[in-house]
Amino acid sequence: MSAPLRPRPAAPHGPAASRDRAVPGAPVAPRLLTVGVIGAGRVGAVLGAALTAAGHRVVAVAGDSSASRARLALLLPEVPRRPAAAVAHAAADLLLIAVPDDALAGVVADLADRGALRPGQVVAHTSGAHGLAVLAPAAEVGARPLALHPAMTFTGTPDDLTRLPGISYGVTAPAELRPLAARLVADLGGVPEWVAESDRPLYHAALAHGANHLVTLVNEAADRLRDAGVDRPEKVLAPLLRAALENALRLGDDALTGPVSRGDAGTVARHLARLASTAPESVPAYLALARRTADRAIAAGRLRPVDAQSLLGVLADNGREVAA
Repeated sequence: MSAPLRPRPAAPHGPAASRDRAVPGAPVAPRLLTVGVIGAGRVGAVLGAALTAAGHRVVAVAGDSSASRARLALLLPEVPRRPAAAVAHAAADLLLIAVPDDALAGVVADLADRGALRPGQVVAHTSGAHGLAVLAPAAEVGARPLALHPAMTFTGTPDDLTRLPGISYGVTAPAELRPLAARLVADLGGVPEWVAESDRPLYHAALAHGANHLVTLVNEAADRLRDAGVDRPEKVLAPLLRAALENALRLGDDALTGPVSRGDAGTVARHLARLASTAPESVPAYLALARRTADRAIAAGRLRPVDAQSLLGVLADNGREVAA
């Protein structure tokens, strides 16, 4: 069980924090923020608890599902649940909206239409895919928009709080709000990565491609090991995948190993034949990743084009079979 949360003093402000100012005359964050959270999913509940631990006052939260109520009982047991509009009214300094990407625009527009937002209030969302444009209805009534996305996967449990120190936050903010954004990220124990509005979709695609698709890939590998008679695939995969991830992060494409990087067309052909008979649903993903691996291996000089010809032929032939 995780250790109980202990509030810590908020980051310095005033003259001592002047070095954090990105723009002369920018507003300085108050020492203690009054915060409301809309969305008690895995991200909202955890960030609310982290802000509380940093010394801020989370005064209301919106979340109606049974799963949300369970998370709040675990992470924010003393914070009252309220309707979204009431949470927005109570959030004197910061309203944190942590709802699914496709629901975000509707939530913001509804709050603005209801008169629940006010001038000067910071309205932040945690979506990686969206920037500031989705907060336009809030900005139109004088609220200050902020996109604040934690680059981390969440379980919605206290264990997440131990993973927050040192993570990056994809931040998009108006210039005058950058000092406050940097202060919030620091209070959460993180590091800001300033992402341009136009780059938010690419930023989020990169994270989803790396993290979400990794989960799918690992589970695919585990399923195929079970098909091969391995009782505990996680035991086989854990040291291999940890080493592969560490090497990839440290060495880039120089970490590539295996039959594709060697141009072993015969081995790859046998892989595809057995997959086609055992788990045909895995063949398209294997082909796509093998082709991209070959491209990167060639570009990195790990695989000579002349040695790749037979391999690329196998991949092309199997690709045509799948398409047919």
